[in-house]
Amino acid sequence: MLRLHELPIPNQRVLVRVDFNVPLTADGAIRDDTRIRESLPTLQALRSAGAIPIVLSHLGRPKGVPRLELSLAPVARHLATLLDCPVHFAPDCIGDVARRSIADAHPGDVVLLENLRFHPGEEANDETFAQQLTHGAEVYVNDAFGAAHRAHASVVAITRHVRWKGIGLLMEREITALQRLLSMPERPYTVVLGGAKVSDKLEVLQALLHHCDVLLLGGGISFTFLKAQGIAVGDSLVEEELLPIARHLLEQAHAANKRVLLPVDVSITADLHDEASPRLIALSEGIPEGWKGADIGPRTVRLFTGELLHARTIFWNGPMGIYELAAFREGTLGIARAIAQATRQGAFTLVGGGDSIAALQHLGLREAVSHISTGGGASLEFLAGRPLPGLLALTSNGQS
Repeated sequence: MLRLHELPIPNQRVLVRVDFNVPLTADGAIRDDTRIRESLPTLQALRSAGAIPIVLSHLGRPKGVPRLELSLAPVARHLATLLDCPVHFAPDCIGDVARRSIADAHPGDVVLLENLRFHPGEEANDETFAQQLTHGAEVYVNDAFGAAHRAHASVVAITRHVRWKGIGLLMEREITALQRLLSMPERPYTVVLGGAKVSDKLEVLQALLHHCDVLLLGGGISFTFLKAQGIAVGDSLVEEELLPIARHLLEQAHAANKRVLLPVDVSITADLHDEASPRLIALSEGIPEGWKGADIGPRTVRLFTGELLHARTIFWNGPMGIYELAAFREGTLGIARAIAQATRQGAFTLVGGGDSIAALQHLGLREAVSHISTGGGASLEFLAGRPLPGLLALTSNGQS
């Protein structure tokens, strides 16, 4: 897989797949520009080499239909400010309007094409659409780790219609950081997993158990494991069909001398809404019927913090509670504080997933961890050992 400095980029038009799928307000303002900022080193390197980056991205899920509220136009304006250079925005990603925007650009300028997903050919990995996206460019750079697990036209099919293809600086950083978790983690290696469903993370759970020393489970996924151990969880989210698998995973971990820690206390509620009144309960008592677990409690935060401060390598993905509700954020914020402290003590820490990153940002601790992954789903699939289509496409031969 070729890296940026190995590609013939000087004075070339270079296709750059980025992940500008940023959250927007109702009036089109960008709420969090992290993903845009992460792409800047690659774009700056291309501009410094006299190249014209032709930037490709999706935004939201328009399902193949143009939607004004999902236009990349606000992103183009913001990108021009960040780069302090002209950004030519094309109101389509293919056709004459895109070609005109590219023709108007000079070396050092940037072209941003409109939302790829306004065309059904993007998610269909359509060859014709992919060929139209190249606009005659011979060099393709994938810097969108967050989309690397998608077999879409701008990620996979497009690589068959260019002469040169490789990875950008962000993609390189992501792969290097994740490989560190797989091949040479300093021990003890502790994993914190949260989120809603076991089924969403089953493969990565199995893979991480093989690599890590300690697994801390919080959030919705913990209740399936708690119930598998015979603990009453009331009306908490449980995937009943996965109870046998949860029991088997716990048995596997015990046999392999791995430690799996589950919450010992939780914040529960009868109703999930912003004005909900939480009630703290020890899980030794069980959660009564009619109540749902919504966040880990302070005893669990202390328990998990002790493990994290002892760790030398940490991977965290997923909130410890229903983070979107302010009443149930404290557990996630507690884990964020602990991981930042562990980093200060010398641990290598990697964090992925929107709510986990949001917690760090809320506390002003975004820069306090070793690496933040821009691809929550992609990072989980990578760690589960699943081949990512976007990376496979960059190593395969063959040009249409």
